[in-house]
Amino acid sequence: MKVNNKVREMRQSRHITQVKMAEDLGITRQTINAIEKGKYNPSLELAFRLLAYFDVPFEQLFYVEEE
Repeated sequence: MKVNNKVREMRQSRHITQVKMAEDLGITRQTINAIEKGKYNPSLELAFRLLAYFDVPFEQLFYVEEE
């Protein structure tokens, strides 16, 4: 099972740069990049912060892909 996300799509649709989003969330741009590329799954705390940042339910930002 693989957890994927739509962080990049959400961010781009709102015209937010990785730098701006990282500053807003208090994390690095590299972390945003790794999450968007699927190389890093955010901690539960960061996942909830992302949901609040975009003001969307879990299912709209994260989804599970069966392997």
